[in-house]
Amino acid sequence: MSHQRIRTTARIDVDSERGVFMISVAAELAEMHPQTLRMYEARGLIEPKRSPKGTRLYSHADVERLKRIQEMTAELGMNLAGVERVLELEQQMASMQRKLAGLERRAVELKAEVERLEALRRELRAEIVPYVRGGAIVRFKAPRA
Repeated sequence: MSHQRIRTTARIDVDSERGVFMISVAAELAEMHPQTLRMYEARGLIEPKRSPKGTRLYSHADVERLKRIQEMTAELGMNLAGVERVLELEQQMASMQRKLAGLERRAVELKAEVERLEALRRELRAEIVPYVRGGAIVRFKAPRA
């Protein structure tokens, strides 16, 4: 009788912001020395989560950010001040894009409200009956916009 091994793998989905890697694993994944990660943290380029006992825990997003930093410094020749500025500008741009999306949604809502009010105005205007005063018909004239 032949025995076959059946390999099963369980997949666990983890939020990309959840700290799951200790510094040594994160450093290996980002292809950096752990001391480099400590230096980046000291400069504010990365903020790992902390376990209840204070151990640094890096998330998938942290590792991706470390890889981007590595790319900017090693491949693009940027210094850390330049990297800090690029990351800061990207954060500002993302914030502005969120604000713009909110303003665009509000503009659509306001346009729909204006259209509804215009339709209501036309409906009410059609229902207005001319007033006869002293035998002369007085017509309502809407001001031109």
